[in-house]
Amino acid sequence: MHDGVAAYVLGVLDDEEHEAFERHLDTCEQCQAELIELAELPEQLDELKNDPSSTSGDDPPMTMSR
Repeated sequence: MHDGVAAYVLGVLDDEEHEAFERHLDTCEQCQAELIELAELPEQLDELKNDPSSTSGDDPPMTMSR
């Protein structure tokens, strides 16, 4: 996965990076496909953040690894 796709979807790119990624996106079919897969990610994260049952305290915190 191209790191720029996730950053783009989450809206964490600065203006210059955003414009550069959009130019890249115009020609990269792989990133276009990844963008489609991740398009709903911000909404899903918001739902988790606002769902009181997702922070029951019974489960250990999730960690991300590379």
